[in-house]
Amino acid sequence: MSPPSASGPILQHVQHWVFDLDDTLYPPEAAVMALVQGRINDFMIRACGLEPEAARTLQKRYLTDHGTTLAGLMLNHRVDPRAFLDEVHEVSLDKLMPDPVLREGLLRLPGRRLVFTNGSARHAERVLEKMALADLFEDVFHIEAADLIPKPDPRAFHGLIRRHGVEPRAAAFFEDTARNLEPAAQLGMTTILVGPRALTDAPPYVDHRTERLPPFLNALTFGEPR
Repeated sequence: MSPPSASGPILQHVQHWVFDLDDTLYPPEAAVMALVQGRINDFMIRACGLEPEAARTLQKRYLTDHGTTLAGLMLNHRVDPRAFLDEVHEVSLDKLMPDPVLREGLLRLPGRRLVFTNGSARHAERVLEKMALADLFEDVFHIEAADLIPKPDPRAFHGLIRRHGVEPRAAAFFEDTARNLEPAAQLGMTTILVGPRALTDAPPYVDHRTERLPPFLNALTFGEPR
């Protein structure tokens, strides 16, 4: 595992560029996920009939045990997934802004660009449109496309591979949550941990790490043209 050097990592083998959405394509200070978390907390309180602190504790356990809060709610409380996804993702995106440096970095990537998110289709659409990036991605593999099976479940990765014809050993996967990179690494993908935790988390299945995505993408080198 290594941070990018001045000239950037050489990723000439990559033809499939796969990106997580939230806190990866945009920085955490945009605070979108804080708003989503607030809505999840409110949903948990109602669905589980718990006080706020107990609901938050249970939500964290579901997230750890099942990959998403929704998976735990569906298993234990028979929650309607559509109602959950619609409610928790309907948040303000006022702090999200187009980033010309990010766009430039994405445009220079040779090959296909995909988004792989545990969020809903509608959420991904709203975020990409707000960031003026929707035209750069071939498709979004969202939680509905994954049959509500979230990362880091290997079945979600196999679903991505089948639907989009991704060749794992020719793919790079960018994520802000380290544990979601482990199944990608097991499949042979190049893994990149993004965000503040990239400076402190050092699991062996992370190939590269960067606090900020735009400078990393713009520093990449691709070797000789294929």
